[in-house]
Formats: sequence, C-alpha cells, structure tokens
Amino acid sequence: MHGPVPALWLLVALCAATGAYGLLRMRSSVEAQRRTAGGEALMGFGMAAMAVPAAALSPPRWAWLAGAVVFGAAALQALWAARADRLHLHHLVGASAMVYMAAVMAGGTHSGPPVLTGTLLAYFTGYVLWTGTRLVPVAVAATEGASRNTRGARTVQLADRPELACACRLSMGIGMLAMLLTM
Repeated sequence: MHGPVPALWLLVALCAATGAYGLLRMRSSVEAQRRTAGGEALMGFGMAAMAVPAAALSPPRWAWLAGAVVFGAAALQALWAARADRLHLHHLVGASAMVYMAAVMAGGTHSGPPVLTGTLLAYFTGYVLWTGTRLVPVAVAATEGASRNTRGARTVQLADRPELACACRLSMGIGMLAMLLTM
C-alpha cells in the first residue's frame, strides 16, 4: 500500500491483532462465534498483509493474483453461508473488496474505477457507523450476562466476548476504509 509509512504499520498491527482474535474465537464454545471467526481471521490477516508499506515490501504481480483468488474463494463461501445467516453478506462485501483491491494492485495501478471505490467507501462508512453504535449496548449486555465464579466475580471466556468481536469488526471496517482511501 502507499501512504504514510507509520500509519500503514499501525494498520498492519491492528489488522493482524483482529486476525489473531478471530483465530482465538474459533475455539469458542459458542457455535455462532466459531462459524464467523474463520472468515474474520482470514480477512484480518489478509488486510494486514495488504497494508504492508510498499517501501518495505513490494510483492510481485502473482502474489496479488493469489490474494485475489483466495479472497474470491472466501467470497463464494460467504455467499453460500449467507443463505443461513445474513451476517455473511458483510463478509461477502468485505471479501469482494479484497478481491477488488488485489486485482487493482496486480494490474500495477493504484486506483480502480472511482464509482466502485466510492460505493465501497460508502458501504464501509455506513458499516463503521452502524457497528460503532452497536458497540456500547453489546458491552453492557455482555457484562450483565456474565456468569459468576465461586467468589462471586464475573467470568467470561475471552473467545466468547461479543463486544470484542464487535470491536474487531469495527477495526476491520475502519482498516478497510483506510485501505480504500489510499486507492
């Protein structure tokens, strides 16, 4: 990616952290968490790899094409999974945006069709605002619904924290906005 190098490294760290939390959520005791966690981990790590500053690493064309293929497969999987859970529609848009960005980078240009870029920017702006408004009520509900241990303290497994999952989705949405703005 092109842009201020320190900001890009922060984006790499943020996306890698959300990918790592996605891997942790794959061990959750809550089935719904496990179903979405793998795709979110892939998205986080893929975004981290894509955000590496061009000054540090300039991948060859085939690497961008491979990324487009991987995220194309993820988009198809999200499309299939969306039949049962509409949350996967967001995964479909996210994976499609990654295909788009990888294809643009494989083409050697750093800007795609303005209408498509603008549409994705509008979608992710709306998603970030919507997810941000959901974050506060989720945090309150998670604290109230936590179980108590033998000493009366509340315990919640780290992988089962809905507010952390929501914060990771918010972070990835902001990261996607940052990546699209550099195109």
